[in-house]
Amino acid sequence: MGSPQGSTLTSDMTGLIDGSTARSDVSFIDCLPVYVKELIAGGAAGAIAKTTIAPLERIKILLQTRTDGFQSLGVYQSLRKVLKHEGFMGFYKGNGASVVRIIPYAALHFMTYEQYRGWMLDNCNFFGSGPLVDLIAGSCSGGTAVLCTYPLDLARTKLAYQVVDTRTKFSSAMTSLYPRPAYSGIRDVLTTVYKEGGMRGLYRGVGPTLAGILPYAGLKFYIYEVIKIRVPEEHQKSIVMNLSCGAIAGLLGQTFTYPLDVVRRQMQVLCSKSNNLVK
Repeated sequence: MGSPQGSTLTSDMTGLIDGSTARSDVSFIDCLPVYVKELIAGGAAGAIAKTTIAPLERIKILLQTRTDGFQSLGVYQSLRKVLKHEGFMGFYKGNGASVVRIIPYAALHFMTYEQYRGWMLDNCNFFGSGPLVDLIAGSCSGGTAVLCTYPLDLARTKLAYQVVDTRTKFSSAMTSLYPRPAYSGIRDVLTTVYKEGGMRGLYRGVGPTLAGILPYAGLKFYIYEVIKIRVPEEHQKSIVMNLSCGAIAGLLGQTFTYPLDVVRRQMQVLCSKSNNLVK
């Protein structure tokens, strides 16, 4: 490294070239603790990812919960039906709850993963330092994140499960295509479910969720690390390569644990279906 004056001059030149105040921003970020950086990075990545795939996530929930009118439809037909009845914004119903949940979920997931992994490397030498550590740390971090954010996942599912017909937007109100409890937002879901079932109601379906997330989160980190170590060193920092490794790891992990995800969604909307039958 050069002298302090040389470093300052280099930083000043960088600021002049790009016309920004990047130096002060970078200095502020560099001063943050590692776990805070992991929280920010994990939360931002999760929010962007969930918003990007929100339309497919909405359709997945409608198909998993066998929503009336969607049982025999495929993905393309379901997308067309949602667009017809709810418009473009129908694809993003429940995405607000999803983003509110995924920010702390992803942040906690990545932060606790690093914390668990570091603790194991320091205190559990018999596990070594290979992918097995990633498998265990990933499972523990996934379970921790689920327990802390599960009520928001429940709210997201209940909101996405509702299908309303916005073709009546010029009338006095929107009408529900199928009779079921209607929720106006995240707060309404949480308060209603709590009044009906207390904390147990807010955590309905957490059993299969944990049973699925523990192997899923562990396998995701394990497979990612196994694939990545086989990538040539000069390509390991490539964004495209990391994205590809992450996509493969997520695909395989999700495939192995998908049946439990279906059970979770069914349990999350079970109360709504039961109340509907009573009425």
